[in-house]
Amino acid sequence: MLFRVALAVAVLVIFVYGLVDVIRTEGRLTRGISKPAWLIVQIVLPILGAVLWLLIGRPRGTAQPRPSYPHPTAPDDDPDFLRNLEARRRNQAEAERLKKLRDDLEAKAKEENGKGRRGTDEHDTDGLK
Repeated sequence: MLFRVALAVAVLVIFVYGLVDVIRTEGRLTRGISKPAWLIVQIVLPILGAVLWLLIGRPRGTAQPRPSYPHPTAPDDDPDFLRNLEARRRNQAEAERLKKLRDDLEAKAKEENGKGRRGTDEHDTDGLK
């Protein structure tokens, strides 16, 4: 009884593994027959189809290529993002430096205008005395 259950589970596992492996494999990498034909063989002949797939149809010696993404997955992996980030940081630092220089210049101009008025006021009052 236990042997029959174990055998049924093993058959199911081999069938499901073979079917999922066929589905996940790219069509151009299958050997022997086309991918749709392998799917039909898997469904019609569950155990024999899975064994044939594992022995004959499955790609050999080629690692499954990881799916390539057209863009980096994280911003810190994107060289364009990092380049733009550095440029943005430089532009912001330059804008802050220019603002500080402008504020200093305006403060100096106000200070000189204030001294000039006080100086002329003193001269005018000295002249009237």
